[in-house]
Formats: sequence, structure tokens, C-alpha cells
Amino acid sequence: MTPSMAYLPGNLAFFLVLSIFPILTLIGVIAGSFSLDINSLVNLFDIALPSGVASVLASFVEGKAFDSNVGIFMIIGFFLASNGAHAIILASNNLYGFPNSDYVKRRIKAMIIIIIMILLFIFMLGFLAFGNHIVNLLLKQISDKNLVMIIYNTFIILKWPFALLVIFFNVKLIYTIAPDWKIMSKHTTRGAIFTTISWIVVIQIYSYWVTHFSNYNLFYGSLSNIVILMLITYIISYILVIGIAINVKTYEYKIED
Repeated sequence: MTPSMAYLPGNLAFFLVLSIFPILTLIGVIAGSFSLDINSLVNLFDIALPSGVASVLASFVEGKAFDSNVGIFMIIGFFLASNGAHAIILASNNLYGFPNSDYVKRRIKAMIIIIIMILLFIFMLGFLAFGNHIVNLLLKQISDKNLVMIIYNTFIILKWPFALLVIFFNVKLIYTIAPDWKIMSKHTTRGAIFTTISWIVVIQIYSYWVTHFSNYNLFYGSLSNIVILMLITYIISYILVIGIAINVKTYEYKIED
């Protein structure tokens, strides 16, 4: 294992969690602009995250209007969060043996990658792990029972195929654009398949844990909620790094052929 493979998962996990706060601030600004119910957003966080995490994050979703302070906070937050994606780019170059490109280009690409990863993380928690609960919550607003059953059954049937396609496509995109050298998309397929399947397994274990072990924070309070969130993020990050290593081996094998 190279040094970059050892420290990259922890680096990436930290900055992914850090990116939650500017994202929630942006959601609060949008909600305030459209007069959306902030309590509904907090309830969704309660469903998708361990008990207590939503209360820690709720202060960032206040629905206040956009001002200079909010703008500066979001810019700084996204820039700091992109350090994790920037580390992925540098590690990819290192593993593939490619030279690093211009710093500005790398930072722009890092911003794109971190946005993709944030949206993927939210998708896996909100749609894959707790999609059934969220859909049930939304369907309670519909009085027609037959329509409710049709919508819910359709969601159950399409949930897994749709999730697999979304995760696979975005992971493959990250693996393809991360190195500062052109990598053919087909050379990232094995790593993307490994990462997609592994992420789904981990998210299902996480969902089961949160649902059936509600007293795991008995002694440590809200601190344990943050620890669990960091742990799941670290595992997801580590799987992503292993996927890069798989792609590097595939690329080297294809080049030798």
C-alpha cells in the first residue's frame, strides 16, 4: 500500500463530513427563499441520519435570507471540502504515474468531484438507505389508497435498478475525470462495479444498524451520532480508494497488452 492509499480515506472522510455544513446552509437559504417549512427538512434529516445528528445540524438550516456572511461561509466551506477531492486527484496521479496538471485546473476539477460525491452521499442515505420511510412520509399526504399502493409498489420495483445505475454512473465518472491524464472509461469499469456493490452493502448495514440499535448512544449522547456518521463516511471513502487501486491495475494490464 502506498502512503497516499493509507491517509487518503481519512482525509476524504473528514472533508466529506465538513461539506455537510455549507450544503445545509445552501438548503436553508433556498428553503427561506421559497418559504418552505424548515421543520419538514429537519424531519427528513431525522429519518436519514442517526438520532441526534439532525439536532446538531438543524442550526444550519434556518431558512434565513442570503447575505454576504452566508455567501462567504459557503464559498469557504466548499473550498475546504474540495481538499478531499483534490487529494483524490493527487493520489490518482501518483498511482497511475501521471504528472500533476496546473493547480487552478485541479482545484476546479476538485470542486466538481466533491459536488458529485456530496450528491451521491445524500442520494445513498436519502434514497437507498431510508427511501422507503421518506416515500411513506410523502404518501401520507395522498388520500387515494389505490394510488398510494401503485406509487409505493412502483418505487419498490424500480428502487434497486435505479440506485445501481445512478451510483455506478457517477462513480465511473469520478474515476474517469480524477487523473490529470486521459483515462478511457472502460478502464474504470471494474473499480466502479466494486465500489457500487460495496457501497450498497455498507449503506444497507448502516440502515439496519440505525433502525434496530437505537440505544447505541446511551452512554455517549450525541457524540456517538457524529462518530457513527464519521465511521460510515470513512468506510465509504476507503472503498472509493480501493476502487482507484483496482482501476490502476486494470489500466496497467491493458497497457501491457
